[in-house]
Amino acid sequence: MAAQPLLSVENLSIFLGSGDAARKLLSNVAFKVEAKSVLGIIGESGSGKTLLSRALVNWVRPPLQVSSGTVVYQGRNLLALPEAEMACLRGREIAYIGANPTTALDPTVPVGHQIEEKLRAVEPGLSRSEARRRVIELLDAVRIPSALSRFDEYPFQFSGGMMQRAMIVDALISRPKLLVADNITQPLDVTVAAQILRLLRDLQRDFGTAIVFVSSSFGTIVEIADEVVVLDKGTVVEAQDTRRIQNAPVHPYTRELLARVPRLWHDVGGIPAVNSEPVVLSVRDVARTYEVKDRTSLFGKNRVQAVRGVSFEVRRGESLGLIGESGCGKSTLSRLLSSLEPPDRGAIEIDGVDVATLRGEALLSMRRRFQLLLQDPYNSIPSHVSIGETIAEPLRIHGLASGRKLREKVSAVMQEVGLSPDLQDSLPVGLSAGQRQRVNIARAMVLEPSVLILDETLSALDQVEQAKLLDLFDNLQRKHGITYLYISHDLAMVRRACSRIAVMYLGKIVEIGDNETIFNAPAHPYTRTLLSSVSTVEEKPFLPKDYLLEGEPPDPIHIPEGCSFRSRCPFVIDACRSIEPALVIKAGASAAACHLGMDDLPPPRICTVARGVTGLQRLENS
Repeated sequence: MAAQPLLSVENLSIFLGSGDAARKLLSNVAFKVEAKSVLGIIGESGSGKTLLSRALVNWVRPPLQVSSGTVVYQGRNLLALPEAEMACLRGREIAYIGANPTTALDPTVPVGHQIEEKLRAVEPGLSRSEARRRVIELLDAVRIPSALSRFDEYPFQFSGGMMQRAMIVDALISRPKLLVADNITQPLDVTVAAQILRLLRDLQRDFGTAIVFVSSSFGTIVEIADEVVVLDKGTVVEAQDTRRIQNAPVHPYTRELLARVPRLWHDVGGIPAVNSEPVVLSVRDVARTYEVKDRTSLFGKNRVQAVRGVSFEVRRGESLGLIGESGCGKSTLSRLLSSLEPPDRGAIEIDGVDVATLRGEALLSMRRRFQLLLQDPYNSIPSHVSIGETIAEPLRIHGLASGRKLREKVSAVMQEVGLSPDLQDSLPVGLSAGQRQRVNIARAMVLEPSVLILDETLSALDQVEQAKLLDLFDNLQRKHGITYLYISHDLAMVRRACSRIAVMYLGKIVEIGDNETIFNAPAHPYTRTLLSSVSTVEEKPFLPKDYLLEGEPPDPIHIPEGCSFRSRCPFVIDACRSIEPALVIKAGASAAACHLGMDDLPPPRICTVARGVTGLQRLENS
């Protein structure tokens, strides 16, 4: 007799509302999750993935209504269980991790203490010291920097990526039998995302945990899943093992999803060419250090070296990508470039004018020429102000238009970015994340800037919306000659959009070069580490087994002597321990800060589309 699946979903349908106004969101969904397996659920935004993941843990609340179906876990229909009984399963045997970690924990209690409290509730006989030790071990395993000291910090002191890792620890601490993970790697940089996938693999192997991994990234699903369920508009359109769905998808929607997956090495398509236009943005030896309280001293201060002597140039109409892990200084640099903060030293020139020296009216006038687009599409525009007023605000501040002329200009820029002018008097409630980012783009474009700084602007969007906005940015660049600085951890997006790429590590640029060189023949081991970590449906020229993914960057308060990457580099030589490498030409116009030559590094593999290796096998092989 065949073993029963750990989880079985049958004929699940969910409506929004009731009566004639009811709208079906999930329709007759059915699939099984075997014990000790990883099931991937893939679909674009609006397909019903998050609703389905919440239904698996019986978190469907009015006005949502389950109209039919069952979710059976070890013989019990979760949808029919009393809440008290369900609460005994949820958080113990069944764990859930959502995509938005910022509101998941109590803001008044330190993060480590909350996870410790949960662990002791699950295992009442555990001592406080043993519970603390296990929590810190897991915080360290998901590479939260300085896990011991972070244990006592509050949620507001954690970045978004660190909060996501903390929520993964919160879910894993009880060693659940079933883990539902809803798009948990999307907000993380590639090295952390790769380590999270490894951590989930270890959990599945060591504790026999079954995982339902929900994602909008086909590359991530292929990396970890044994089987894949494809969801489109609330309906399962295909369900197969990962190898078959990758190599021979049956449904047209699945084929379309695979075709949309950005390629990094195989059939990449057109890459923007390096141009020879005049320099519009020049950054020379820019540095920024912050003073923070020393926790070991009553009145002591520590100095965090966030940006350490960064220099680069961007030409008119060019797109430069700036990549690196969380905490490398990218966002600090974006604040310096947009004059939200002054640098401690160095020059930031736009068309020859040092922005860092401007004050008052001169700075306000210069701000028209450069604009910053942020990551969060929900909190970066006010919810109580109409869309038209939000876009018009910069025109009012600079005194550029009023009355009918202002409304006409707002209407024109809304059309240009793909928003209907009919939305001018509407509030942003109900807009998708992609539409909200178009509002942000319109608000920036209404001033006709020459430079746009995009700080993780597309990271909250799925690949379909990203592709649409990248096309929009291309059109705006061709029409207006705009210069872009893409600050991102999304290597596929940078590959598609940028002609040149700078790689940042611990406050410094460690490599800079043209797109082709950075992706196919990078000279710095850290660049290769990033490329080895990215989730993709392709074979990689750089494998994780050749490049260390463990450990964390050194503390920016205590940066070691010599090369700052040496603690994680597998190719350390004596010079790395005592001499800080300078940024020097390595190949063509590319430069890297590394003592090693190209012959000292493993040669890149020849890349093809991946065939015949899937899921956990791919992780094991890497």
